[in-house]
Amino acid sequence: MASRLTAKGAATRQRIIEGAAEEIRERGVTETTLDDIRSRTATSKSQLFHYFPSGKEELLLAVARHEAGRVLSDQQPYLGELTSWEAWRNWRDAVVDRYRRQGQRCPLGMLTSQLTQATPGAQAVTTELLASWQAQIAAGIRAMQNRREISAGLDADRAAAALLAGIQGGVSILMATGSLAHLEAALDLGIDQLLGAPAPEPGAPAV
Repeated sequence: MASRLTAKGAATRQRIIEGAAEEIRERGVTETTLDDIRSRTATSKSQLFHYFPSGKEELLLAVARHEAGRVLSDQQPYLGELTSWEAWRNWRDAVVDRYRRQGQRCPLGMLTSQLTQATPGAQAVTTELLASWQAQIAAGIRAMQNRREISAGLDADRAAAALLAGIQGGVSILMATGSLAHLEAALDLGIDQLLGAPAPEPGAPAV
């Protein structure tokens, strides 16, 4: 549908998605109805179903993709510029600040829990988010390897995967307890481990 829309139609569809996201953030998924979304976005029923023919499930999937995008955009420009230790610390602070503002209610988690495995694209939302997030962390590690500040022998993809797993674990504990301590510990120790990875001497072969 989106690929066949005019510029005006695409803007209208995006306005509905953003309005639905705001409604869900305030009220939660189960309490938000299509009528609530229509009222918030000043959209008629026929207009809503024009852009989302399958109804609420299709709209929820679009909102989930929107929220997944926000997870990454909220970390920019730091996540895309991990080329110095100062940049890594700034990224760390941006991640902590994002989840401090979000608190215990995770819009993306709420949305994906309402989508069944049979929903086309439902599993891909989280898969694509994590793959992009890990790839950008790994790119930062490789940038530091090129600067000879991290050992060339370190597997950037595995190190990024481990750091991301720590972040996700910290976020899960935040949602369960309201405490940011585990998220901060995962980021601090993960970055400190990268910082402590011995860089090879100039001219020495990579190990």
